Amino acid sequence: MIYLDGPGGTQVPESVIRAVSNYYRRSNSNSHGAFITSKETDTVIDTMRQKIAALLGAEGPETISIGQNMTSLTYSLARAMARVFQPGDEVLITQLDHEANRGPWLTLKESGINVREIRLRPDGTLDYEDFEAKINENTRLVAMGVASNAIGTVNDIRRAKELTYKYNAWLLLDAVHFAPHFTIDVRQLGCDFLLCSAYKFYGPHIGLLYCRPGMLDQLPADRLRTTEQMAPYSIETGTLNHAAIAGVSAAVDFIATLGNGNTLMEKLLHAYQNIGRHERQLAHRLYNGISEISGITIIGQDLSSPYRTPTISFTLEGKTPWQVCAHLAESNICAWDGHFYAIRAIEVLGLLDKGGVTRLGISMYNTPEEMDITIEKIRKLARSSLSKTTE
Repeated sequence: MIYLDGPGGTQVPESVIRAVSNYYRRSNSNSHGAFITSKETDTVIDTMRQKIAALLGAEGPETISIGQNMTSLTYSLARAMARVFQPGDEVLITQLDHEANRGPWLTLKESGINVREIRLRPDGTLDYEDFEAKINENTRLVAMGVASNAIGTVNDIRRAKELTYKYNAWLLLDAVHFAPHFTIDVRQLGCDFLLCSAYKFYGPHIGLLYCRPGMLDQLPADRLRTTEQMAPYSIETGTLNHAAIAGVSAAVDFIATLGNGNTLMEKLLHAYQNIGRHERQLAHRLYNGISEISGITIIGQDLSSPYRTPTISFTLEGKTPWQVCAHLAESNICAWDGHFYAIRAIEVLGLLDKGGVTRLGISMYNTPEEMDITIEKIRKLARSSLSKTTE
């Protein structure tokens, strides 16, 4: 199997699988009890918050909230913000984003809040002049992705932060596609909220939310009377997935084994340098190989841009993205086709009615040999498509 489906969810190492199963074998209990297995569950949760805080460069574990997935957490934030925003307030979203960072904010229209979208340019980057023209004194929130899961664009967050804070608005970042490939320092980014998903960086399916200290306490999130009424707990609903939480800690530890340092944060920083170097080499190999194939059109920026993840999306003349992926699947190459829930971006780029794009996503476990095999399989399909076209 050649796994190029990482942007939809990465494979997990044995250490993560063991952590999940060991929780069920040894510590399976609800939290906040006086007995040993319950106390172990408390430790599992607290430890994961500490490790995710290190992964994100956060102030501390009290800034990390846990949810079913990123989408559910974003909806919870949107409902809470609807209770503090006023009619006439504005929220900025983008045409590039995954629907999980668009749909929840579009529901605010029901509360009289104006939701405006920043345009996407044909080259796959955001139009920052349009951003600057649309943000104003009524803007309360800018919600945008750090990186596009559909075409790999990395947004200019520094510029976004400057524009957002000029108008005293909040900045919320979707880092789901960014987190597997690059280090994150929420304090350096200057964001108020950041969301990511552990199943994109070698862990179980858990949604994670960073809130700058004091931010969550300002928001009346949906909560039970029995929920702890303070950060990070106030946005967490019901019993958490404790076994998966144990797996998330193991995923962070796994990434840390790829780096050196005296602390977890130092190891993670070094690990991401190693991961980035490996993934960039493979991305260049894959990009250069398929871009030379007749009939291929790469969607988005080329790899000379510093604003790029190792995710390559393309179209092939004469074949739908589904047909390309079905051809690759015959050789056990896992690739995705479609819009990947970034449906607005694919629509704006004029590709939605054509089946979207084929997406190849590189992860740390991929190899140069896998890139060469994939290139050759695509080349053969392109040749057969071209020959049928010319007949």
